[in-house]
Amino acid sequence: MGFMKAFFLAELNEITNPVSKPMGLLWLVATLILVLAGVMIFFKNPLWWLVAIIGVLISQVLILIFWKDSLYGTLPNILILVVSLIAFAQYDFEKKIRLEVAYVLENVMEKKTAVITDEDISSLPKSVQTWLKASGMIGKTPIQSVFMNQNYQLKLKPDQKNWYSTTAKQYSTVSPPSFVWSAEIEMMPAISAFGRDKFIEGKGEMVFKLFSVFAVANDGPNPQINEAALQRFLGEMVWYPSAALSDYIIWKDLGPQTAKATMTLDGLSGSGIFTFDKDGHAKSFAALRYQGSGTEAKRSELTVNITSTKEFEGVMLPASGEVNWRLDSGEWTWAKFEIQDCTFNPNQVDF
Repeated sequence: MGFMKAFFLAELNEITNPVSKPMGLLWLVATLILVLAGVMIFFKNPLWWLVAIIGVLISQVLILIFWKDSLYGTLPNILILVVSLIAFAQYDFEKKIRLEVAYVLENVMEKKTAVITDEDISSLPKSVQTWLKASGMIGKTPIQSVFMNQNYQLKLKPDQKNWYSTTAKQYSTVSPPSFVWSAEIEMMPAISAFGRDKFIEGKGEMVFKLFSVFAVANDGPNPQINEAALQRFLGEMVWYPSAALSDYIIWKDLGPQTAKATMTLDGLSGSGIFTFDKDGHAKSFAALRYQGSGTEAKRSELTVNITSTKEFEGVMLPASGEVNWRLDSGEWTWAKFEIQDCTFNPNQVDF
């Protein structure tokens, strides 16, 4: 309206003060910049927030100059600014995750080109040998890294009634062992929390932020979280089976369908028990794992039960399952998960 008033394109009695043509052009510029931000949102450009903030700043300066006639324009400007700052926080959070993923992928040790043979797995417990054969790893080169798109249903507290729908992405590398997991939890319509769980260079860290701004969980690195992250990596070996041959894992035979794995890395150690079905596919993983950290933290039994298996790029892997805690207060199903797709040895960051 300021532009139209300045160039006499409409009779706007609502604007009582005269508007010069340079000021009118500034009003037009502010409008076009904000429209551009809207177009960038439509095309999912991650930098739309930067354009919107520039538009808001120009608009608000003009509002201050023509305060009497345009003061109510401050309200939408505040709304646009708040949403833009939240978008910036999310962009910054995701940028840090991308850098972490790029770091772990860049540090993957030289890829092994020799295929896995029956002789390579002959020293492992029979149940583990059967699993590696059933997974289809014999005759294939070792997996160095994995990317997964995942869907989750989460209950963050034992007494939570409704499930939170969650989408997640995860990168894992075998040598050196590491993972970066990022997730968006839809807590209610238009309210989401964004989180990242990682294990890099023997250190674990978990962060969850409401709107990517307000931290609702932030723990690690510390001895308890480091151990828990190591055990998570160990249990998720079912998605990169060739890691069973790694030097940092020691196996103990517990029977025809059960084996215990102990992983040690730079003085950090953790164990878990794998159970396989009659066909040799992974059925469950159980471990005594820390829930939190600090002097009062204690280990509780965590069990991952696999409910379906599917072929991904020629390898049979778990496709769905549940994660359960056994607490003093009773059983707590923390998560139900489903693997949407799985890519081995990705060469780029998909965020």
